[in-house]
Amino acid sequence: MDLNAAFAQALKKLRSRRGLTQERFAMVTSTSYMSQLERGLKSPTLEKVEHLAAIMDIHPASLLIECYLERSDCEDIEVLFERIRFDLAQ
Repeated sequence: MDLNAAFAQALKKLRSRRGLTQERFAMVTSTSYMSQLERGLKSPTLEKVEHLAAIMDIHPASLLIECYLERSDCEDIEVLFERIRFDLAQ
C-alpha cells in the first residue's frame, strides 16, 4: 500500500473512532482538503498532521503510527514499538 493511501485509512479510522465528522476539522482545514486526505489524493505537512491530531485529541505520532500499521499488514503494534524503542535508543 502506498503511503498516501495508508495515511488516508489511518486518518479516517481515527476520526471515525472518535465520532468526528470532516466538518469538525473546519478550523484547521477545508472539508475538500480533508476529503482529499482521506482519499489519499494529498499528503499533509507535519504541521497539518499536528493540527489534525489536536482536533482528534491524540498525539501526532499516534496518527503516523496508525499510518505505518496500515501500510504494513504483517506488523503488529508491539513489534513496531519495539523497533521504535530500538531506533530511538541508538
